[in-house]
Amino acid sequence: MQYTAGCVEARLQTVFGNDATYLPPLLPQLERNGSVLEKLIDDHGLNSNEVIILMMALVPHLQVEFFDEIIQPYMRESGDFQQIGGVRSRNGRSFLPTGQTAVFVLAGDDLEKRLEIADLFHHHSNLAKQHILYLEDVPEGEPALSGRLLLQPEYVELLISGTESIPKLSMNFPAQHLETTYNWDDLVLNDTTRRQIAELENWVNYQQVLMTDWGMERKLKPGYRALFHGPPGTGKTLTASLLGKYTGKPVFRIDLSMIVSKFIGETEKNLSKLFEKADNKNWILFFDEADALFGKRTNVKDAHDKYANQEASYLLQRVEQHNGLVILATNFKNNIDEAFMRRFQSVINFPLPNADERYTIWQKSFPPKANLNGHINLEQISRKYELSGSGILNVVQFACLQMLARKESRITSELILEGIEREYTKENRVW
Repeated sequence: MQYTAGCVEARLQTVFGNDATYLPPLLPQLERNGSVLEKLIDDHGLNSNEVIILMMALVPHLQVEFFDEIIQPYMRESGDFQQIGGVRSRNGRSFLPTGQTAVFVLAGDDLEKRLEIADLFHHHSNLAKQHILYLEDVPEGEPALSGRLLLQPEYVELLISGTESIPKLSMNFPAQHLETTYNWDDLVLNDTTRRQIAELENWVNYQQVLMTDWGMERKLKPGYRALFHGPPGTGKTLTASLLGKYTGKPVFRIDLSMIVSKFIGETEKNLSKLFEKADNKNWILFFDEADALFGKRTNVKDAHDKYANQEASYLLQRVEQHNGLVILATNFKNNIDEAFMRRFQSVINFPLPNADERYTIWQKSFPPKANLNGHINLEQISRKYELSGSGILNVVQFACLQMLARKESRITSELILEGIEREYTKENRVW
């Protein structure tokens, strides 16, 4: 902050003071103590100009009077100087820097230098591509640089507190953080499915080495796309949660009800915001019931079909550009558009468990305090009744609650069969 203040003061001296040349202080060397600021500068390769812009956007969050205390002594005699830029906050009327403020401090009236600094706010610049900082939108016809310097909220929190919290589900972030207390041992899957999931885990753990250190970013598209398909309750969501748990990556389940809009262009806009926030975050994005968004395109018969197809095409393009892991889950593989299918690196089937797998799930599902009647034959029940993993858990929950409510000492086969009948009835299956 002292360094940033020195840069602003040096520029004001050249305009209003006695110094004819701009002599900013030297950029201080940060101690190699693993601070978040030092790590942010190193990780994103920020140069000195970008560091000043970053700090100019940050300081109003730390010290509201920062700019006023530096500028006011010069303004008393010189009046309002438009070249400094800046706007007043709605609450408190403090000075908030704009793109014009950054250009003034770093370039003064040197036109060539001003163009160079202005380019740091272009969409192809380092700060923009990394989604660190951007300029506030301005009314049509006004200079783009008159927009406020806006630091992304997660970077404000990171630089001030040293930690970055998990975003909460909201209209601005239509995704819910998934966590689980389960372990891989609790997930019962066939060998083929488990082997394919291990391949996903390998990508999450080693993609940085493959793409950057081995130079494969020139040959491979960014990110990884996987499709989980199979009946409900077969472990698709749990698998996504476990992938995040064991790779140390946050997993977010996208709330499609907050994404999809009946208004033309709104769905694409909502998805764009989501992907922009997720870029370079190493998050795992999980689209459950994805055929609602990524379903097959249709022949154009009316305007609705036209815009629906445009929406699907945009989704295809945006998912393919994302540099992280995107998992789409569906109960019906055939509902997914073929254009999407060709772009999945992994298509993983989650079938209903067979008799042996159901027996394992039954054994793992009952809590230790649930005493089973000695006449219960779980192996026989497993062979006779086809249920998904979540269906078995529903039966176990029902039987345990009934045992407690009836104050019985053991779970009987009658309770288990009653629970199975309830599951069959829910699924409209013949009992």
